[in-house]
Amino acid sequence: MKSDHILIIRFSALGDVAMTLPVVYSLAKQYPHLRITVLSRPFARPFYENLAPNIGLMEADIKDEYHGVKGLNALYRRLTAKNFTAVADLHDVLRSEYLRLRFNFDRYHVAHINKHRNGKRKLISWDNKELVKQPTSFQNYADVFEKLGYPVKLGEFKSIFPDEGGDLSVLPSFIGSKLEGEKWIGIAPFAAHKGKIYPVMLMEQVINKLISSHNNLRIFLFGRGNKESEIFSTWCKKYEQCMFVSDSVEQIYDELILMSHLNVMISMDSANMHLASLVNVPVVSIWGSTHPYSGFMGWNQSESNAVQIDLPCRPCSIYGNKPCMRGDYACLKNIPPDQITERVNIVLAKNK
Repeated sequence: MKSDHILIIRFSALGDVAMTLPVVYSLAKQYPHLRITVLSRPFARPFYENLAPNIGLMEADIKDEYHGVKGLNALYRRLTAKNFTAVADLHDVLRSEYLRLRFNFDRYHVAHINKHRNGKRKLISWDNKELVKQPTSFQNYADVFEKLGYPVKLGEFKSIFPDEGGDLSVLPSFIGSKLEGEKWIGIAPFAAHKGKIYPVMLMEQVINKLISSHNNLRIFLFGRGNKESEIFSTWCKKYEQCMFVSDSVEQIYDELILMSHLNVMISMDSANMHLASLVNVPVVSIWGSTHPYSGFMGWNQSESNAVQIDLPCRPCSIYGNKPCMRGDYACLKNIPPDQITERVNIVLAKNK
C-alpha cells in the first residue's frame, strides 16, 4: 500500500513562495506521517530546508532545464517516479496547469488554488469598485489541502528560527551583536513595480526623522539591484547609522538571520514584507496602487501597521504592475513621512 505523499507545486516569485511556508508547515505538523514534497525554484531551498522532518524540496529550473512543453514532459516523468498520492497546485499558471493536466489524465488526486479573480477584479474596478476584503493567500492555500482531504488549522507557524532569532555569529563580523537598548530597523524601499514604490526622496525623510528620534539606532537597507545599490550607497555615506545589507550579505538565508533580530521592518507590498513575516518581525508596510484587501498581507501582520491613504481610485492594481490612471501616483506621493514614522514608533514602543 502506498504511503501518503503529497506534491505541492509553487514556482513564481520570492514573496509568493515565502507565503506558502506557514501553511505547509502547519500541514506538516498536523499530519506528521504525510510525506510532503514542494516543487519550486532553486531559491526556495533556504525556506524549506530543516523546516520539518516530513518536508522536502524538489528544485526545478523551469526557465532552462524544463523550459517549454518538452521540458515540462521531462519534469512530469521525473515527478511520477516519486509515487505521489496527491497533487496540490498552489500556483495555477500555464506551467502548473499543464502538469496538472498530465496528473489528472493519469488519475492522480489533484486540486488547485482558487485565486478569487472575480472578487479581485471588483476590488480594482474603476467604475464599480467593491472594496471587499478577499480571502488571504494563506487561506486559499489551506483550501487546496482541504480539497485533498487534509484540512489545515492555520496558526501553527511562528518563525523559521527559535524565539531568540537566527545565529548572528555566522554573519560578517562588522554586523556584530545587538547591544542592549539598541534599536534595529530594516528598510526595504523598493518593489518590482512602480505602483508599489514609495518615492525615494520621501523615504530619505523617513530615515532622517527616525535618526533624529532615536539615539541608539541602526538601519539596515534591504534590496538587490543596480538602482538599490546606487541609492543605498548614497544613504550610507550620508548617514552612519545606515548599512547596505546585500553589499556584504550574499545569501537569502543570512538576510533572514539578520531580519530576525530587527525591532521592525519598513517595507513596501513586496517580498521583504513576507521574508520579515517568516522570522516573526512586525512590518510597517506601505501600500500604493495595491491594497491589503487583495489578500497579500504578510503572515501574522497587523493591518493597523499598513500605511495607506484613501483615494477613490485605490486600489487600481492587484500586483502594482498597472500604470497609474491619474498619472501622478498620488497614492504613494501623498503619504507623509510622518505617517510612517509614527507607526514605526508605535511598534517600537510596544516591543520594548
